[in-house]
This record gives sequence, C-alpha cells and structure tokens, in this order.
Amino acid sequence: MKVAGLGFRKAATVADLRAALALTGHQPDALASLAAKVESPAFQALAAELNLPMIALSEEAIAGLETPTMSPRIKTRFATGSLAEAAALCGACQGRTTATARLLVPRVVTADGLATAAIAERLTS
Repeated sequence: MKVAGLGFRKAATVADLRAALALTGHQPDALASLAAKVESPAFQALAAELNLPMIALSEEAIAGLETPTMSPRIKTRFATGSLAEAAALCGACQGRTTATARLLVPRVVTADGLATAAIAERLTS
C-alpha cells in the first residue's frame, strides 16, 4: 500500500495539493495528513477527485518520527522534521501495530511553497 503524506498551508488550493502529488511521480492508494488538514476543503476535494481514502492522523501519532528531511518550523510545531514524510510513514502503517513502512519519495515542495508531499509504502502487515 502506497500512501501520500501531504503538508500544506491554509492558503493552499486543491491545485497546489495536486501539484505536490504530481511531483512525487506516484499514484498513491490513500492520502494522509493531520486530522485538521484532512478536514480542509482542498484536501477533501483532492481525495474526491482521485477517489482515494483519507487517513486522518493525530499530532501525537507523528510526534518524534524521524524523517530524512527537516524543516525547523515543522520540527518546532510538530516534533518531526517533515509533516509530509511523517504523515506518509504513519499513514502507511495506520491500524497495524506491527507494520513497518519506508519512504519511496522524500518530501517534495511546490514552487510556491504552499504544499509538500511524500510517498511511503507499507513493507509488512
């Protein structure tokens, strides 16, 4: 199972999220982000457009996850280096306590900086 983790600013549109996802070069099986972001109109529209399930994560679920890239702002706010990477990794393991995942695509950032995406794949169930 491939999961796209998405991070984005409030001003991001569905076009921004679509652009971030396109930069990964992958078609995911699900979209993941923090619960508050999953409820945003842009996230909801992208999930509907792609007919993909949404995985809503708590801040506690991603806190402390090691990620290959690191944004100081995200590290301070969420205790992880990349919201997109942490959401992808956590989302790929969602609901399976013994699952492991790996990043296929580390964080990519849209040209306007409004959205990020990463792709993770579940390795074990």
